Amino acid sequence: MGSFKKVQDVLCLCLMEETIDEEEFALLYEAYKRSNLPFSHSAYEKFSLANKDPAECKADFRVEKRDIPLLLDALRVPLVFQCRNGTICDGVEGLRIMLKRFAYPCQYSDMIPIFGRSVPKLSMISNEVVDWMCTTHGHKITQWNHDLLNPVALNQYADGISNKGAALKNCFGFIDGTVRPISRPDANQRIVYNGHKRVHAVKFQSVALPNGLIGHLYGPVEGRMHDA
Repeated sequence: MGSFKKVQDVLCLCLMEETIDEEEFALLYEAYKRSNLPFSHSAYEKFSLANKDPAECKADFRVEKRDIPLLLDALRVPLVFQCRNGTICDGVEGLRIMLKRFAYPCQYSDMIPIFGRSVPKLSMISNEVVDWMCTTHGHKITQWNHDLLNPVALNQYADGISNKGAALKNCFGFIDGTVRPISRPDANQRIVYNGHKRVHAVKFQSVALPNGLIGHLYGPVEGRMHDA
């Protein structure tokens, strides 16, 4: 059996030739309807780091192009990532897909022009790399968070803020919340509706440290919840 698009084309031809009636056409056409929107990815070239402009690299991934080899070496990224369905990509592309996914709010369809891959493949590769990161480096991330919030570091943060003229001597970070819009759910709409932003959403609250890193992240919680 061919792709969904080919089957739908055949069904249209059968309807025109009256091989099937309208009711049969409607049922079969719906049965062979894609679960994902038919974004075209074949028109784009496959990802190549060598062809990426340094400015584009920084804008897309928030990492300098020259630092990619250092990041690959530091994380010990494997040469190849293989998804459960057999989809394969090299380590450089897999890392870039993950970085792009989390650099800024974006949909997988926004990444098609960069990587020349379909939405399902981008999703599977991104999840595969994230799982690898959590499995391989999860304990290091935990230790890193501990190092960020140990007593010596907290005193340094507080001193830095105080030296800038803050009224408090023991303030080491800044609390802020962010609203992440979501699609309107079929049920429990009031729970996730944020009246201030007038959107259905989930909320996160974080503690930003003076060095620009997030020391603590809480969420998601329902959109109607107020910041603590």
